[in-house]
Amino acid sequence: MTHNHDEVRTSEDPTKAILSESGLNSKHLCDYVVNVATGCRHGCKFCYVPSTPNIRTRPDMLEEEVDIKNGQKEWGNYVLYRDGLGERLDNHLDRKRSWNKTPRGRGVVGVSFSTDCYMDGRAGNITRNVVDALTNHERYTRVLTRNPILALQDADVFVDGGNHVTIGSSIPCMDAEQVQAIEPRAPAPKHRLQGLKKFNDRGVQTFVSMSPTYPTQNKEDIRYQLLRVSECDPAVVFHEPINPRGANFEMTVEAAREAGQTELAEELDNLRNRDQWVEYAVKHLRWVQEIGRNLDLPIHLWPDKELIKYVSEEEATWLQSWRDRQSPEDFAKRDTPKGPAPPYPEQISS
Repeated sequence: MTHNHDEVRTSEDPTKAILSESGLNSKHLCDYVVNVATGCRHGCKFCYVPSTPNIRTRPDMLEEEVDIKNGQKEWGNYVLYRDGLGERLDNHLDRKRSWNKTPRGRGVVGVSFSTDCYMDGRAGNITRNVVDALTNHERYTRVLTRNPILALQDADVFVDGGNHVTIGSSIPCMDAEQVQAIEPRAPAPKHRLQGLKKFNDRGVQTFVSMSPTYPTQNKEDIRYQLLRVSECDPAVVFHEPINPRGANFEMTVEAAREAGQTELAEELDNLRNRDQWVEYAVKHLRWVQEIGRNLDLPIHLWPDKELIKYVSEEEATWLQSWRDRQSPEDFAKRDTPKGPAPPYPEQISS
């Protein structure tokens, strides 16, 4: 184990996991995931990963390898790298005969959806070899990172991957101070967009995940954000409001408060009231659809299935249609949906 100057404890992940099937096909993202590490330097407070079995079921390993007592509370303070993963994956793909390909996931492999695959140079080196192995085997590869500028060091691998690879970033809000409050070690939103634009300029497909937008954002904030996003010419813009459930939400509110973002903390805290959460979530989903349409952006909404339980029948039909609708990108030979996006009900269209 090494203890770095920034207090992030690092080691090598002893597990042999290579390629795992994923439930992220429900979001039209992928059918498989490859994660280059366990843990993440960015320490985003709303991150769902620390509450997943990958962290919850491995307390002994975390304590033995990096002296971590609580994988969730200490999220952001440890990283266990999977060095040599690219070579192991290459050998695994040589032998693999069957391949899961759902209508929503399209057989895509997500890299890395439980950590940031370009959080630092060591993770980036692993990622380069992983992307190279996947694209050499002609497997569609979706890379998600908050640090696409660092990923540009491997632009040659992405360019060589052609239409088998796409890279995207999460852009929840353009207010750098609010973002930093709950994504303390991640690059600023403008730098994420700069990185994606440079990839797009080199002919590499890109996508943006506006996830999750903050309750402090009004319609003009959303419009400005989508205008900036449009500069990257993404193949799809995913969007979801924040989910106020779970221990990670408690940590998000607390982090905003500790960072001096009082308004953000209060607005987040208000979302514990179900009616206020429903109002905010529906409003943001509607705004993103409406403004995205006006800007001719390829929008794909991710409404929470819990949200659908608490809206009118008409609104529920609208939201469910988004959950059922295929992502509009042509990546992985998706069929672009015919016709306009699902219309939202008149009573919430103003």
